[in-house]
Amino acid sequence: MQLFYNPNISENDKTFSFDKDESRHIVKVLRKRVGDHLYLTNGKGYLFQAELTLIDIKHCSVHIISSSLQPKRNCNLHLAVAPTKMNDRYEWFLEKATEIGIEEITPIICDNSERKVIKLERFEKIVQSAMKQSLQCYLPKLNSPMSFKDFINQDITSPKFIAHCEDTDKKSLKSQLKVNENYIILIGPEGDFSVKEIERAIQNRFSPVMLGSTRLRTETAAIVACHTVSLVND
Repeated sequence: MQLFYNPNISENDKTFSFDKDESRHIVKVLRKRVGDHLYLTNGKGYLFQAELTLIDIKHCSVHIISSSLQPKRNCNLHLAVAPTKMNDRYEWFLEKATEIGIEEITPIICDNSERKVIKLERFEKIVQSAMKQSLQCYLPKLNSPMSFKDFINQDITSPKFIAHCEDTDKKSLKSQLKVNENYIILIGPEGDFSVKEIERAIQNRFSPVMLGSTRLRTETAAIVACHTVSLVND
């Protein structure tokens, strides 16, 4: 099944036209013909089945046959993850987290962050591509970067955790999770959160957790957290 994405498709639409890049992909790569069926999503939960009515390398059109709202996951995961020094590692995290299942991602700028400039447009494309590849109909929300201080000072009612490497009293993340809950988890940069940040988070009622017995890279820790939540709710 080949899944296409466009945020502007409505459940009431009867026709849809692809842009130049997608039209070329349909003609040259997929080698589709008039009458063939395609699947589309708007990233808001709707899956559309459509029939090709016009084939052109610059302009392909479809007639939408049906639309259905797909069920959401029974949990909501928001990961706040510090950008990694190497962009490709953060991009890998975005791709894999989307494939596993995640609802919201916020890059957070911390005391020990070596990278503070974020290419949000590129990150958004990676998330979109991963959603399509994994045949999902809900696009994770990718927020603009925030400072650590601003993030933890938000009015958050969901259970919230901070995963850090300091040798303090921590419980395993898995032991703290329940089915059908919404969670926010903080993952720090290379060099971890500063002691001051950990103290501030705990003061703001973030529970300290560990993700295993080994020291993990930022992107690995984020994926472990994401996978743990998914396993508990599987």
